Amino acid sequence: MLFAQVNVPTEFPLRAAVPEPSSLEVEVVFSGAAGEWCVPAFWGGGNLFRVRFAAPDPGRYAWRVVCPQDATLDGQTGELEVTPYEGRSGLYRHGRLRVAESRRTLEHADGTPFLWTGDTWWMGLTKRLDWPHGFARLAADRVAKGFNLVQIVAGPLPDFDAETATWHPQQANEAGWPWERDWANLNPGFYDLADLRIAHLVEVGLVPCIVAMWGYYLPFMGLERVKRHWRNLVARYGAYPVIWCLAGEVNMPTYSHHADRARRDAERARLEEGWTEVARYLRGIDPYHNLISAHPSHPDSRAMLRDETLVDVDMLQTGHSGYFSLKPTVETVAACLAKEPPMPVINSEVCYEGIMGGSQQEIQRFVYWTSLTSGSAGHTYGAQGIWAMSSRDEPFQGTTGSWGDGFWQDVMHLPGSGQVGLGRRLLERWPWWRFIPRVEPETEAAGRRTFGTGIPGVVALFYLAATCMDAEFRGVQGTRLALEPEARYRAFFLNPRTGSEVQVGPVMPEADGRWPVPARPTMEDWLLVLEDRERLGGSE
Repeated sequence: MLFAQVNVPTEFPLRAAVPEPSSLEVEVVFSGAAGEWCVPAFWGGGNLFRVRFAAPDPGRYAWRVVCPQDATLDGQTGELEVTPYEGRSGLYRHGRLRVAESRRTLEHADGTPFLWTGDTWWMGLTKRLDWPHGFARLAADRVAKGFNLVQIVAGPLPDFDAETATWHPQQANEAGWPWERDWANLNPGFYDLADLRIAHLVEVGLVPCIVAMWGYYLPFMGLERVKRHWRNLVARYGAYPVIWCLAGEVNMPTYSHHADRARRDAERARLEEGWTEVARYLRGIDPYHNLISAHPSHPDSRAMLRDETLVDVDMLQTGHSGYFSLKPTVETVAACLAKEPPMPVINSEVCYEGIMGGSQQEIQRFVYWTSLTSGSAGHTYGAQGIWAMSSRDEPFQGTTGSWGDGFWQDVMHLPGSGQVGLGRRLLERWPWWRFIPRVEPETEAAGRRTFGTGIPGVVALFYLAATCMDAEFRGVQGTRLALEPEARYRAFFLNPRTGSEVQVGPVMPEADGRWPVPARPTMEDWLLVLEDRERLGGSE
């Protein structure tokens, strides 16, 4: 008899008898009162396989092994006794993530709302983010600031050309590359070390958004190896509360193929077809039905695949050119939020703080707050120096040229990260999952977007961009708000840099029911909040 707790992965070994068992497909079927789960096992080296299972409810579960190619494994049985979770991890306590009934936001299995606040650690499984000290230090910093998710690649990495640099030493961790050279076999040692890091993220409250690899490796690995790669990830990490990201920049050919336009276009079509097939495969082998997304080249996940029903969360990538990326970002977020049927939208890559010497903290606040007030389900931050884990001990090299200076040990302290994390804490003062975008007629008539959200008659939140931004981004500044007749609002300005408040007082509309927006405390960006405290208390 084995013992476990609800939602916590439990693991046990299985040993094969056949020689060269690494390509065996071993499955363990768990049966309980709530149903049946067909869980793939992963190869652990030699003749060892291991299986991980997380039960959603207390009770007794039976298990049996299915592997017709190995008579020793096939038909093995056992039992598992599962008790309620007694630990401190919120992710285990609330359960894995799902799309909320509104189809606009995310929530845990127990209904607890989840405001995606992500950080970009594409290369966080390499040795440049040392384990355990460096990894734990950066994770603790992100949790303290308010982050609850990390985007991390568990396979071949971006910024390395697939033809010339797949086996670059900076793609490795302490046990080598994810695959043996020339794709001869998976490297269990790489993933044994990755296991420690993924488990640590979950324990401290950071959802791993696991990216299988960068998309352009597919034609070099071949479709069957890519499926095998995904099977390994599902077997190792599917029992954790994770989100799957099919691949990074799904339809982008490798860098050395960009110059030949005809070749590039043909490869894009093949990549979209191939990754669509892989997405369908992933849907079929994950017994937990973890959410699936796909990191796009441009603009969004739904444009990357030939069947958009295979993704649950719509990821965006909207540019890295600082002020020049603001208008495309606003427009792309709005266009993706308008797509039907609705899907939670996340801008998963935009203007890393410090990239190319720009995109500083005011850009980070702008892309966060304009996205959230427009209706996004969250946001992902990134910092130059962290995404590639450039370290003082080993500066990142890559093969595409340097995007800028900065080591993760230093840029983890850039102010934008704290301000994005603060954004989550500010929004969680209200039932943010009930917020709907708000349009103000006077603002829209002036050629601007409102950048407003809230619950009509209860709370309204408006983002007022800094004076250094183009006039079209000024939101409701200098206009009058159309108020609900029944609302009894009080207003205050909220500082998105510090969380401090500047009180305005009772909101007294003019004869036509509109209220002139008062001047901001400074020319920096601010949030304007209108609350009917009595009705707000009754709505939570």
